[in-house]
Amino acid sequence: MTNYLILLRHGQSQWNLENKFTGFTDVELTEEGRDEARKAGHAIEDANIMIDKVFSSTLKRANETAKLALDNAGSMASKVRTADGSYQMIRHDDLRERDYGDLTGLNKDDTRDKYGEEQVHIWRRSYDVSPPGGECLKDVVENRVRPYYKKEIKPLLDDGKNVLVAAHGNSLRAMLIVLGLETPDTINEAEMPTGKPLLIQLDDMKVSERRFL
Repeated sequence: MTNYLILLRHGQSQWNLENKFTGFTDVELTEEGRDEARKAGHAIEDANIMIDKVFSSTLKRANETAKLALDNAGSMASKVRTADGSYQMIRHDDLRERDYGDLTGLNKDDTRDKYGEEQVHIWRRSYDVSPPGGECLKDVVENRVRPYYKKEIKPLLDDGKNVLVAAHGNSLRAMLIVLGLETPDTINEAEMPTGKPLLIQLDDMKVSERRFL
């Protein structure tokens, strides 16, 4: 049995553009971000992957990205499209971006100037060191993404469904660890570009391929 999991980071947000730590803040997509989301939908259509279920975080940048992608995925979105043109989409806080705590809203370059390049790198990329008042990636993996994946997403994949998850850089990097595609030691090298679908092919629930569309 072959089926697919598609991980889609939201398109460029206003705070991505302004180089700010975003976290739980509910910011809008930029027009470039919306265009990225539309292109993601075309890529899913070109790959001929019929979407059976859609998950998203509760933040609007992920929701809008999912909607725009599905709007542009043609018949590949027909199973999740409702009669009024909206989509069946499960939204949950567990798929939100990492909480950056006291860094939220700060410009990343200004933060490096204040605290030093090394300290900011530790806060951003260490697996188990949290920024002040925030979450580390390990928190996102173990407290949110792993239990949610096991309860809600894995059973659908076990059943042969094709699943789209529209979320955030860190919640999707957490998903890569949960799937066994990365480890705490290798996750720093795994980038999730905005608006670019990562296609994970499963053959009998074993990953046989991963590639960006």
